Amino acid sequence: MGKLGGYKIANIQESFNNTVNVTSYPTEKGLPITDSVQRQPKTFAISGKILGKTAKEAETIRSALEKKQNAGTLVTYVGRINAKNVIITNMSGTYDATIANGLSATFDLQQIRIAKTPYVKKKTQKKNSGKKTVSKKTTSSKPKKQYHVVKAGDTYWGCARKYGTTVAALRKLNPWPDRKIPIGVKMRIR
Repeated sequence: MGKLGGYKIANIQESFNNTVNVTSYPTEKGLPITDSVQRQPKTFAISGKILGKTAKEAETIRSALEKKQNAGTLVTYVGRINAKNVIITNMSGTYDATIANGLSATFDLQQIRIAKTPYVKKKTQKKNSGKKTVSKKTTSSKPKKQYHVVKAGDTYWGCARKYGTTVAALRKLNPWPDRKIPIGVKMRIR
């Protein structure tokens, strides 16, 4: 008895295959020179019976395993052989008169390794679907006053660009006309 993807399989036979690729180069005499050995994924073959209390229940299990196969879902097989992180690469079944409440099935499994990425998805704020939110102003947090010492050539327009404000706001905060800003005075910015 074994379990494939959480479903019971009455086993008849389990087998595995573990191979490597070897790169070899011939020499004039003796054995060839081997310079690399590359491991291949393990493969497993499971033959058994999918049984249910009724034939319909067995068909539901077969259908669920087929969905996992088609989606490439990682499954675990536990039996005499334990296989984690495997996918079902081949599934075949046979209905016959000797099994009234199920079918004979053969599964080919392949071990896979999924690469992990350091990528982290950036969290985004939800948009308010065009609705404006009204923020409450607190009386305790008054904006701090900011000043600029006027030098020769300073204008309202130049200071507005430098400090990210408007000319109208600077005119409102300061008493001097545009062309007669005294040099050396503190001009209020905010």
